Amino acid sequence: MPPEFDCIIVGAGSSGCVLAGRLSEDPATRVLLLEAGPPDHSLWLHLPIGYGKTMWSATYNWRFETTPEPTMAGRRIYWPRGKTLGGCSAINGLIYIRGQRQDYDHWASLGNTGWSYADVLPYFKRSEGNQRGASEYHGASGPLKVSDIGTTHPLIEAFIQGAAELGVPRNNDFNGAEQTGAGYYQLNTFKGWRCSSATAFLKPARRRRNLSIQTNANGTGLIFDGKRTVGVRYRQDGVIKEARCTTEVLLAAGAVQSPQLLQLSGIGPKALLAQHGIPLIHDAPEAGSNLQDHLQIRLGFECSQPITTNDQLNAWLGKLKIGLQWLLQRSGPLAVGINQGGCFMRALPDESPTPDIQFHVATLSADMAGGQVHPYSGFTLSVCQLRPESRGQIRIRSADPLEAPEISPNYLSTELDQRTVVAAVKAARAVAASNALSPLVRREVKPGPEVNTDAEILAFCRQHGATIFHPAGTCRMGVDATAVVDPQLRVNGVQGLRVVDCSVMPTLVSGNTHAAAVMLAEKAVDMIRTDHRSGR
Repeated sequence: MPPEFDCIIVGAGSSGCVLAGRLSEDPATRVLLLEAGPPDHSLWLHLPIGYGKTMWSATYNWRFETTPEPTMAGRRIYWPRGKTLGGCSAINGLIYIRGQRQDYDHWASLGNTGWSYADVLPYFKRSEGNQRGASEYHGASGPLKVSDIGTTHPLIEAFIQGAAELGVPRNNDFNGAEQTGAGYYQLNTFKGWRCSSATAFLKPARRRRNLSIQTNANGTGLIFDGKRTVGVRYRQDGVIKEARCTTEVLLAAGAVQSPQLLQLSGIGPKALLAQHGIPLIHDAPEAGSNLQDHLQIRLGFECSQPITTNDQLNAWLGKLKIGLQWLLQRSGPLAVGINQGGCFMRALPDESPTPDIQFHVATLSADMAGGQVHPYSGFTLSVCQLRPESRGQIRIRSADPLEAPEISPNYLSTELDQRTVVAAVKAARAVAASNALSPLVRREVKPGPEVNTDAEILAFCRQHGATIFHPAGTCRMGVDATAVVDPQLRVNGVQGLRVVDCSVMPTLVSGNTHAAAVMLAEKAVDMIRTDHRSGR
């Protein structure tokens, strides 16, 4: 007989680890957590700057690619996704951003009762262990550690001052009363180490007798009894296994693989499932649709002074210094990752009442995220549109659960998105040309001075834009007939099944998505407990 649990969680990422840790706090609740990747034993998963290593790791990263994108010069765009305990929170850039108050109020305005900013703020605070202490906007006792970078950097200071010349004020807390401004990011680190969801929520729970954690266990399909979900099939070490549950299955596999597993299991667009010979459980035409992502446009500069991380990484004495900084003080570049500073501003001020673009400012430069740094002193201004109109989709290619799905983001497919990225590049150049930052700019390397007109800038964005790793929306929450899940995150058309990850977002939040993924799971735990008590 297959083992039986109360809840089965598929995916041990940003949301899945929260679910497993919180639900197993009740010793009467038997929880199974399935993770397709290996355990998170590698040092690079815990060292903040390890992002540069795990970004391309075949062991800890799914290394997806999109379809050739017609709107992006026909390119296939690399889509890294975490494949280990902690998921993307084990390989991301560590930035702790919640998004804007208006993001969540918009969700509620669509009929999603209980998802306004006032509703979700307590869950952000519950998860958060901010080194600045508790306040109206922050929690101090939660397991997810949030830390200041702790030191200033001349490049970041010059960037902040340059933004101020453009009317963008300094902001010391992007997650406080107001997001607008330029400043230093807070990171999910603690005493020089990464604090992933696995570190925060799963590590304290691992010895609980009622929690079973299975790694290298790739979910291949859901098991139904009529319309009720009663278990999960998974492949572990080449063997197909089954596990059964008495209450519900919780999909937390992310915006790519949660809709993939639904489709493989018979919940998806009827024609698509018929095409691949998959028996229909429920016709869900939007399962896999509504895909949204933040498109990253990276501008590279050569610095006029040897003050960048490139300078340290390109010299053996520099490497020794930053290594000793981390070993002796748990500080320095190894402890803070890639992007130290940022900015939220309006690229289209006549159209956007709140910030519509975000900067990530890196004190290094490379040809690609996680790639070899350039041989010269360099830094990067990365910009992204916060609320893209473009919508894409995730579709299975076959009934084979081990075949990667088709990822079609459809970037820059609307006129607003095109105008916003062009304005974003111009904003980055304006900051670089400011009185504060221009003395540190020897030259603009990318896109370079030959790219000037709006058409040339847009062409550059199509030829070089990349994901900033924030896919969402593919199992949309809503109250209409075509929504994939309801506001309690229960999958419509079946029983005993929820989706709890960024795929349920009706619209993408205005910023990095990890904090929101944690909040989603914290709130889902209360919903699950309420339903269990009522016998649903």
